[in-house]
Amino acid sequence: MKKIFLLLLLMPLALHAQTSTMPLDSNAFAAVLTCDAGSDFYTTFGHTAIRICDTAHQIDVVYNYGTFDFNTKHFYWKFACGNLNYCLSRTSFANFLREYDYEGRAVWQQRLRLTPQEVNNLFLMLEMNYEPQYRYYRYDFFKDNCATRVRDMISACLVHRDGFVEHEVADAMTYRQLLRSYTDNSVSGKWWQTGIDVLIGARCDRPCNSMEYMFLPMDLMRQLDTTHFAVADSAVTLADRYTTLLAGSKKMEESSLIQFSPLLIFVIFLVVVIIISFAASMYGWRLTWLDATMFGILGILSLFIIFFWAFSAYACTKWNFNILWASPLFLYMAFRPNSSPLWMYITQFVLLVVSLIGAFWIQSLPVAAYLLIPAVGLRLFSKIINYSKS
Repeated sequence: MKKIFLLLLLMPLALHAQTSTMPLDSNAFAAVLTCDAGSDFYTTFGHTAIRICDTAHQIDVVYNYGTFDFNTKHFYWKFACGNLNYCLSRTSFANFLREYDYEGRAVWQQRLRLTPQEVNNLFLMLEMNYEPQYRYYRYDFFKDNCATRVRDMISACLVHRDGFVEHEVADAMTYRQLLRSYTDNSVSGKWWQTGIDVLIGARCDRPCNSMEYMFLPMDLMRQLDTTHFAVADSAVTLADRYTTLLAGSKKMEESSLIQFSPLLIFVIFLVVVIIISFAASMYGWRLTWLDATMFGILGILSLFIIFFWAFSAYACTKWNFNILWASPLFLYMAFRPNSSPLWMYITQFVLLVVSLIGAFWIQSLPVAAYLLIPAVGLRLFSKIINYSKS
């Protein structure tokens, strides 16, 4: 149904473009280009583009749906709100490879098994989509990005066959687990994933279907290698086996400022809090500085969660139950760490327990939270004990 809708939407445009666009030779081909991760965080998950090659007409171009402009007015605010426009760009294949060769990133190619008519369909749709009035789109990391656009354009160009059929995947991973598989290979990646885990909600803990898996470039490449459809009573793949165009030469270096993983840091933090709290109970210390700092940080964190839940257009940040352990109640307690109402300490302590229980059924917590919550719970419990003594 999605493919039919997209064809109906784009076919009038393609027919109009056909009068001014040179038809491709019968030997022309289309290919998907998959690029490895780079050193910047926004390149962590790789990249996907489409190549159209027609040597007879000296056409060899790459269409890239992952283009954005850092100079966009209020860039970071628009990105945070989910209102940043990405666009389709076009460049020569030689320039595309030159850029990734300069960055030392690997590039793989999968030649699509399309008929000449389907290659022309894809080319005409891409050319029309490149028109200034059509090239911009509202970016969504999970639902509408450089990989999902490529997937949908390929599916739309097919004639009398389905390239991608949505189905449930056995032992499917969730969006959160898929992201972790890309960020767990470096210390900086683990820190980024901790931040992502705090801001994305329970919707990201639902198992993905076969179509949803392809929001990541590398997973789209794997799907193209394994997706089959029936042709003349036999099953064939939608694309040839990938070939390496660039081997990649850049070694990923960790920042000198990030040497310790969040797990190690929060293990140390928990141990320190336990030791200091035990000493405080022995010597009567109030630990106002510690409580105000912890409560203040969690209170600020709650504002970020509320903002991305209530004011961001990203669907993935809704229903974020991290708001239970990073609650706005901490904002009040940060200013009155020793004299907040007893009900507030008890309520927040209960919310911490609920968030830990809910992690098994509703929403997975950041790994660091399993260490941070006991530390904060210990401080809240000490406040409750002090109230009972007084």
